[in-house]
Amino acid sequence: MSTDVLNPATEAVVATVEQHTAESTRDAIGRAADAFTRWRLTDPAERAELLRAFARAVDADLEHLAQLEVAEAGHTISNARGEAANVRDVLNYFAGGIERHLGDQIPVAGGIDITFNEPLGVVGIIVPWNFPMPIAGWGFAPALAAGNTVVLKPADLTPLTAMRLGELAREAGIPADAFQVLPGRGSVVGQAFTDDERVAKIVFTGSTEVGQQIMADAAKTMKRTTLELGGKSANLVFADADLERAAATAPYGVFDNAGQDCCARSRILVQDTVFDRFMELLEPAVTGVVVGDPAAESSEMGPLISAGHRENVAGFLDGVDVAFRGQAPAGAGFWLAPTVVLPRTPHDRIVTDEVFGPVVTVQRFSTEAEAIAMANDSVYGLSGSIWTRDIGRGLRVTRGVESGALSVNSHSAVRYNTPFGGFKRSGIGRELGPHAMDSFTETKNVFISTD
Repeated sequence: MSTDVLNPATEAVVATVEQHTAESTRDAIGRAADAFTRWRLTDPAERAELLRAFARAVDADLEHLAQLEVAEAGHTISNARGEAANVRDVLNYFAGGIERHLGDQIPVAGGIDITFNEPLGVVGIIVPWNFPMPIAGWGFAPALAAGNTVVLKPADLTPLTAMRLGELAREAGIPADAFQVLPGRGSVVGQAFTDDERVAKIVFTGSTEVGQQIMADAAKTMKRTTLELGGKSANLVFADADLERAAATAPYGVFDNAGQDCCARSRILVQDTVFDRFMELLEPAVTGVVVGDPAAESSEMGPLISAGHRENVAGFLDGVDVAFRGQAPAGAGFWLAPTVVLPRTPHDRIVTDEVFGPVVTVQRFSTEAEAIAMANDSVYGLSGSIWTRDIGRGLRVTRGVESGALSVNSHSAVRYNTPFGGFKRSGIGRELGPHAMDSFTETKNVFISTD
């Protein structure tokens, strides 16, 4: 069975990819399990050098990887280059952690107590279509660094960059069975990951609904899980903020990647005394977003991923009060203009549900306490921004908002050397940062008697 990969900007077929069956997936898992016995015993310095070689191979292929991302995912070329570079940087970062992933020596009576970080085994990684290249790297780099083997399932819509990364890994000397890329449907390949007892851990990024099912299935064999799921993040703008900067950057906090980002600040909350002025500043910022051919250097936003997804996003705009819209191309491609909505109630579907498209709501608040309460009035808690010149307020609000990755006076959230993950239904566990390898190992405690 095969599937066509479409360019979302032109609707043209980019490639046709063969999909794995349940049987071929089980075979791949078996090979990964066999390879684990060898990969885990690879000298740490050698394993580190292999990951650095992988990083060098990615760097040499960076433009090709970026062009694949443009073609299959509709990312702007500038973003795609940054995403390929992120894979390179993540590999180098975790290569540097291999020889520093230390255990402890714990003072005890009657002997010596030491701990070891033991790799789990086979890790199944399920990657989404919205950021297929970097999110793959966030999983496989620390997993391989910690001594695990990896089977990776890319999204049906965007398998090409993952497949190319698999080729580059082999060219760099990573054993073929230690890192395998398995295109296929989630109901087939992903289900095989969760069902097979030889898979020790699942790393999944995607919708909360699918994550809940994976968590339930993984419990049957006591698999470890890292789940990075949905979001409905708030962008809080206080009256004392730099309003010009807050308004100018707000569109890029939600419309980047056409809003197909679980970190998108899709709820803007503005203090009532400056609401009207903020909206005056926001309109030219939104209409100024350059939406167009993602291969063009000037484009700031590309298309949505598919016709079906565009239909879902457009459905959120039925019957709502639109404040203003930006521009988008007509004709072929899955385009939707950046849109700003004024909700009628805090319980409107467009306020509570993840749209996953270029749509943002704007609401008023009066006090700091009300702003925190409104930000927390969500089942999600992934990201968010706070705009204020008062550093005390900034710290108070970051501590009060129930979210895993916050920024003050910016929209930055994800760096490879800092932890990333969510509260509530936005997920379980953390990726990236100095402790990421811990989630790919078990702690083994050993007591040695000296009596």
